[in-house]
Amino acid sequence: MSPLKLSINIDHVATLRNARGGTHPDPLEAAQAVLAAGADGITVHLREDRRHIRDQDVERIRAAIAAPLNLEMAATEEMVAVAERLKPADCCIVPEKRAELTTEGGLDVLRAGPFLAEAIRRLNAAGIRSSIFVEADAAQIAAAAALGAHAIELHTGAYADAAASERPAHLRRLQEGARAAAAAGLDCHAGHGLGFETIAGIARIREVSEVSIGHFLVGQAVFTGLPAAVRRMKALIERHRGG
Repeated sequence: MSPLKLSINIDHVATLRNARGGTHPDPLEAAQAVLAAGADGITVHLREDRRHIRDQDVERIRAAIAAPLNLEMAATEEMVAVAERLKPADCCIVPEKRAELTTEGGLDVLRAGPFLAEAIRRLNAAGIRSSIFVEADAAQIAAAAALGAHAIELHTGAYADAAASERPAHLRRLQEGARAAAAAGLDCHAGHGLGFETIAGIARIREVSEVSIGHFLVGQAVFTGLPAAVRRMKALIERHRGG
């Protein structure tokens, strides 16, 4: 199988900084550290309420790193304009609600409204690879392809949060979603809630080309340091990708 890329979401380094104010810990320093430890790219989610990553963070990271930057964002005029200005390598459109602690599920592409199509069109026109965060549902995946997205990212939260005995059923659904994406001509990414215990099943899905992992690794960094956590995750991915 082709190598599985690991993009590290550094949002919660910014969460920790914002809890006290000031500039420490610096998300850019975190981005540079995880790339030095073997990560393939950086993911940030610029939320409407700027609860963690802020505009200046995205600007500094975009200017300072050579690795691909994946900007997660809602399909709004404000966010599309930010993407058009900064031109990250990738943009993943996600559902967003102010009250949620974290993204709660995939975007309902079938009911998303006309601006989603415009957002995809404008991202593509700007030379940005467009992606949509979806559930492993064939109709949602087909709708993403019809809009002209380059990729989908499968929501792995239910799989990651399930009891070990229940994970195989969730994993089968993700496998079916990944196959549907490939059949529709879409690149397939995956992410949300993944950790050391749950990465193996995802790494073995040959159609998945990239995973995005953030909160778990930032939390693990409290105990082992961020570079060590990233190196361990990268080693697990490589081991199970070849298994």
